[in-house]
Amino acid sequence: MKYRGVLFDIDGVLYTGGKVIDGAPAILDDLRAHDIPFRCISNTTRSSRATIAQRLEKMGFSISAEHIFTPAVAAASYLISAGIYRCLFLTAHDVMEDMMISGIESTGKDAGAVVVGDAGDRFTYNMMNEAFRALISGAELIALERDRYWMDEDGLSLSAGPFVAGLEYASGVHASLVGKPYREFFEAALHSLGYSASEVLMVGDDIITDIGGAQAAGIDAALVRTGKFREELFRESGIDPDYIIDSVLCLYDIIA
Repeated sequence: MKYRGVLFDIDGVLYTGGKVIDGAPAILDDLRAHDIPFRCISNTTRSSRATIAQRLEKMGFSISAEHIFTPAVAAASYLISAGIYRCLFLTAHDVMEDMMISGIESTGKDAGAVVVGDAGDRFTYNMMNEAFRALISGAELIALERDRYWMDEDGLSLSAGPFVAGLEYASGVHASLVGKPYREFFEAALHSLGYSASEVLMVGDDIITDIGGAQAAGIDAALVRTGKFREELFRESGIDPDYIIDSVLCLYDIIA
């Protein structure tokens, strides 16, 4: 095999719009049969990794929570290393679990950091204004991800990036990014696999965060034409994937 391990984005690669990519569970089972380990490295910030694992199981995938890397897990590590234990969370409630179990407290007062993920309908004026006030009072701004949009069941939808940019513009505080394309995020998954960057392939649907981020970390990357892939955005990105495939079903054309 050309690669000894594989990293997968989840939404847009294994499923899209809540629908499983035909044959994707069998691809993962086949990797196991050939003793090729894999990890899921996702910018999903609406669910804890336990919830993600449960959702995937219902779709026919068998992936343990420990093999799912999310920005929330990376954020918890970052916050603890920085000595920050009180945060204002502008995220989905479920995502807070991966940080709070590490000892991070959710608070609206004296927050040391504002943590922003894809909060969906929680992105209200009041929540954004509370975050803004915390930032101008000295809190750090932590972005779980900066994706512009994602493919929801009813079409493309705004992700966290536009809201992070708005808070940066209003407060003058630059966000620290802990999700893709953050290099250390990829390196944590590589460490879990036990392989070097040159031995692993990344498979994703986002030309910037998945493909550009992986290549910046020294990892070969395959862009799939599923999920939020858009030909015009790919052409405009200036990023040259190592491979372009129609879907994850074509994976063995690369790694064999």
